[in-house]
Amino acid sequence: MRYRRIACLLVCLGGLLCMSCSSGRLESAPLTITRADGSSVTVQAELARTAEERQHGFMERRKIPDGTGMLFIFSKDEILHFWMKNTYVPLSIAYIDSSGRIRDIFDMTPLSLASVSSTVSVRYALEVPQGWFERNGIQKGDRISGF
Repeated sequence: MRYRRIACLLVCLGGLLCMSCSSGRLESAPLTITRADGSSVTVQAELARTAEERQHGFMERRKIPDGTGMLFIFSKDEILHFWMKNTYVPLSIAYIDSSGRIRDIFDMTPLSLASVSSTVSVRYALEVPQGWFERNGIQKGDRISGF
């Protein structure tokens, strides 16, 4: 019985060690954002599909490369609320409706507990390094595809 407990403890500790060594990166996909003038830009986005993935997001990350982001995918349209708890990198967020149209873009402050809410019901949220939308000429009304 004692050896069984020790073996169980070692398996559990090994699993925790493997989890702590993982990169924390999710499956990713290229998203195409089409501007009002018809031109487009691509962002490589990690896909946060489960409640756990959405809740953790970019927490504890110290660097998010330009041209990358995280797409939060929800099962129904709703007013979304995001905050920056345990998130060290300044981010911009786009709230996107079920047709892929960007409805809001906001900047968010690292480590802030203030809620940043969509102004309408949306299905998706895309977080990128702060200023990426502006630097790439992305505005409300532009469309995202590829998810």
